[in-house]
Amino acid sequence: MSDDPRPAPQFGQYASPEEQRARMGMPPDAPLSSAPVPPAAAPPQPEPAKPGTGRLVDRAATVAMLVYGIFSIVQSIPLMLDATDLLAAMGLDVELSDPGALRGWGVAAVVALAAGWIATAALSWRMIRRGRLSFWVPIAGAVVFNLLASLLVVLPLVGDPAVVDALLRMQDQLG
Repeated sequence: MSDDPRPAPQFGQYASPEEQRARMGMPPDAPLSSAPVPPAAAPPQPEPAKPGTGRLVDRAATVAMLVYGIFSIVQSIPLMLDATDLLAAMGLDVELSDPGALRGWGVAAVVALAAGWIATAALSWRMIRRGRLSFWVPIAGAVVFNLLASLLVVLPLVGDPAVVDALLRMQDQLG
């Protein structure tokens, strides 16, 4: 053992300035502050997400739900534009007080569904392009925009006295 109370240097921290210059390959009279600084290592770049089986299933489910959504919208257009067809589909045989007044609400519902599908498809495509999970976007879009379209169609119907009477009669028959 050595009589020196300091531990043995491991990384050159006890080297004299001359030893430091010699190890760095500098002339003996060069100031240490002008020592060439090695370039900092660039931080590692994350690798882009590779489409795996999970992403393929997510994309397929997203596209399938968007396709189902467009077919569903196309099939619901006649029901929303003609209130008598909608009431017949609901099992109500009733004459509306003003059938023409409800057509505007049906058009608004169709526009809401179409705009909602376009927004949902655009957001889904964006999520897919970024490599993010996207299957939930068509589900959320369907819930939100179908609820909105349903309200646009049903609220004016409930305001019609003939429909309210037919619904009350149906309730009495069922209950």
